[in-house]
Amino acid sequence: MQIIDAQIHLWAGESAPPHHWRAPYTVDTALRDMDEAGVNRAVNCPAIWDADANDYAVEAAKRHPERFATLGWFPLDETADESLVDAWLDKPGMLGLRFMLAAPEMGEKLASGGLDWLWAAADRRGIAMGLMVMPPYLPAIGDIAARYPQMRLMIDHLAINPFEKLPDAAAHLGALLALARHPNVAVKATGVPSMATDPYPFASTHGVLRQVFDAYGAERMFWGTDITRLPCSWREAVTMFTEELPWLKGRDLELVMGRAVADWIGWRCGPARRQGSEECI
Repeated sequence: MQIIDAQIHLWAGESAPPHHWRAPYTVDTALRDMDEAGVNRAVNCPAIWDADANDYAVEAAKRHPERFATLGWFPLDETADESLVDAWLDKPGMLGLRFMLAAPEMGEKLASGGLDWLWAAADRRGIAMGLMVMPPYLPAIGDIAARYPQMRLMIDHLAINPFEKLPDAAAHLGALLALARHPNVAVKATGVPSMATDPYPFASTHGVLRQVFDAYGAERMFWGTDITRLPCSWREAVTMFTEELPWLKGRDLELVMGRAVADWIGWRCGPARRQGSEECI
């Protein structure tokens, strides 16, 4: 089984927000940690707090195309336009885009249609678009998904605030599950241990995961970590899904643990050397 982390951040600078306690998180460190945890590949979402992270992501994908792919970003300011989409997609390892829309001004821009040019550009190209949004803006995501059906949306961290614990962290779950009716919306089950109220295997989160799985299915629920802020090891983040969720097994487990996100972002997979398995190439 190929294990692909749906979201990590790589950066070489010393700075980071307080909740990302591993700083910096370099390519070499990530490769070491991935090998120890049995993680084959990772989707890198360049750190917004490091000005050089986008360039670093390109270098990571060039040096290790079999291990890293990228969802890049650019400032959504008054200078941004559709030409930037193609410019970014031309970079090595770039398989889509990802934006943080958590700040109130960005959320309002999303809800008011101020980013429709971006959705239209992604829709025309049929690319993956990762979004970190806060719960109040989930209904707007549904409207966008309906208007731009060729854009493949991914909601970061089950739309959970990284600073909240259960049950408050999942108060918006109904709104998130409602988005599953749009076939071009998927969710990243990333950062899940951060909302737990108990230690590994974080049983307090398992009911939330089951509800998300029942709504989205294995093809649209992607395991991942956001490892630099988790209160556990990468290996524990893997085994939480592979060993502690008895309802997740077989083909469904393979999809959730990597194959589905590879399909969603176009990270091509093919037959592996071992009969009956697959690998991304």
